[in-house]
Amino acid sequence: MILIILLVITALIALSLIALDLNFLTERKQVNKIWHSLETSPSNTIFTTEMVAQLPQPVQRYFLHAIEPGTTLAKSVKLKMNGNFRLSANKPWLPMKAEQIISAFKGFVWQANIGSGLIKFIGGDYYFHNFGQIWFSIWGIIPVVNAHNQDITRSSIGRLAGESFWLPSALLPQNSVSWQAINDNTIEANMKIDGEPVTLTFFIDSNGKLLKMSVLRWGDKTEDGSHTYIPFGGEVLEERTFGGFTIPSQINAGWWFGTDKYFDFFRANIERAEFF
Repeated sequence: MILIILLVITALIALSLIALDLNFLTERKQVNKIWHSLETSPSNTIFTTEMVAQLPQPVQRYFLHAIEPGTTLAKSVKLKMNGNFRLSANKPWLPMKAEQIISAFKGFVWQANIGSGLIKFIGGDYYFHNFGQIWFSIWGIIPVVNAHNQDITRSSIGRLAGESFWLPSALLPQNSVSWQAINDNTIEANMKIDGEPVTLTFFIDSNGKLLKMSVLRWGDKTEDGSHTYIPFGGEVLEERTFGGFTIPSQINAGWWFGTDKYFDFFRANIERAEFF
């Protein structure tokens, strides 16, 4: 009798693992479909200085540093990155490897492996067609989180806008982005993503190099866990040029940027950037 009970329990566990694995594969298939939907056809438009000639001088300085004249303007970028990630300020840093696609004002997909050894989280998040979702599992077998709601979607819009420094061509005024210079080293971009207004602030040096970024992003990193717009941003530690685009290649980013409550949870090094 005991043997029969053990066999039944083993069978139930096996069936549960198979079901979880099939669910993970279904989720991965959906994410791959969205990734391909964000792949755009190459642009035929070439960047010229005339495209930014009417912008305030500090904004011109940023674009002329970020995009080499004569570069074909990209609609999307694919990134390969490594770095570290943590869930909160009191959690340990975990190694991270990830790939990401960002398409101008359409969406993004971030797929990551976080951790090592017995505990490795596989998953990521995406925003597409005014819908955001986060999914992670342990080794692609045991689900940890699979969430989507209006708060996640709104937060994802902030992430899409905030990470547009990896796709400078998306921020050109031809894409309905309105720029202003706060001072010689602070510039602001105003835009709408699926009807959501976003203000993006860049801090640049005398050559137009991006030093810091901030955006008000919807999140729940508050004392009572309620959602509100929170300063989110980060610092640029290094930059590299890929195919005519000079972008941040090493960044630290987190919630409550610019305040005494700031904690970074995302540290990334860009290994490869492909613009198209």
